[in-house]
Amino acid sequence: MVKITFQPVSAQKSEKENDEDKIIVPQAHEELVLPIGPKKPFPSGLCCLTFGLVVFMSGLVLASIYVYRHYFITQQIPEDSLFHCRVVYEDSIYAPLRGRQELEENVGIYLDDNYEQISVPVPHFGGSDPADIIHDFQRGLTAYHDIALDKCYITELNTTLVMPPRSLWELLVNVKRGTYLPQTYIIQEEMMVTGRVRNMRQLGPFIHRLCYGKETYRLRRRSQHRRIDRRETKKCHSICHFENTFVVETVICDRV
Repeated sequence: MVKITFQPVSAQKSEKENDEDKIIVPQAHEELVLPIGPKKPFPSGLCCLTFGLVVFMSGLVLASIYVYRHYFITQQIPEDSLFHCRVVYEDSIYAPLRGRQELEENVGIYLDDNYEQISVPVPHFGGSDPADIIHDFQRGLTAYHDIALDKCYITELNTTLVMPPRSLWELLVNVKRGTYLPQTYIIQEEMMVTGRVRNMRQLGPFIHRLCYGKETYRLRRRSQHRRIDRRETKKCHSICHFENTFVVETVICDRV
């Protein structure tokens, strides 16, 4: 006789559940392998862009420093270095019948940079051109910008006629209480055009800024010390100015 028995279904399920709850821990000698994706290439384009931005910003900073140094600082000088002056003088040789004459100009004295800038407006009596003048003691040069002709003229600085910045500053400060300088006289210097100036940068930053974009010529002083007869020299023009205790008439003549 054969006896057939059945195992309960619940018992089988519990065994399966126990198998599913088991956590398998890898053995010490087995290595845990993680999935590794493909390596990304280094962004070379980003590196070039960053380098370009660094170069651009460096150039921008240097350009800003240059512009600020030469175009803003030199224009922002203390009020005690700016003078509006009028001087009364007599020309007993050329215009004895005119009597006393008056010359007006604005003077800027830059002690740190060792140069003077003079602006002569259109004179009331005529015969002289309005001009902007720079005396650069560091370079030893003088530049005349004849506003009427819109031309620049360069010559060696004449320290006999032009006071140094410190001396001129002291003179103008001493007479600043009045509106006129003491009555004085006029002398004349004669200049001849010798040629065209091509390289403007050799003239220094101050004269370069004054004459940039204008026809620029070199001047040479005449050796003879006689007054120029304007009837004989129709190609001459003059600029009256003062940077001393007397007025200077600079006569500039073109080559015939």
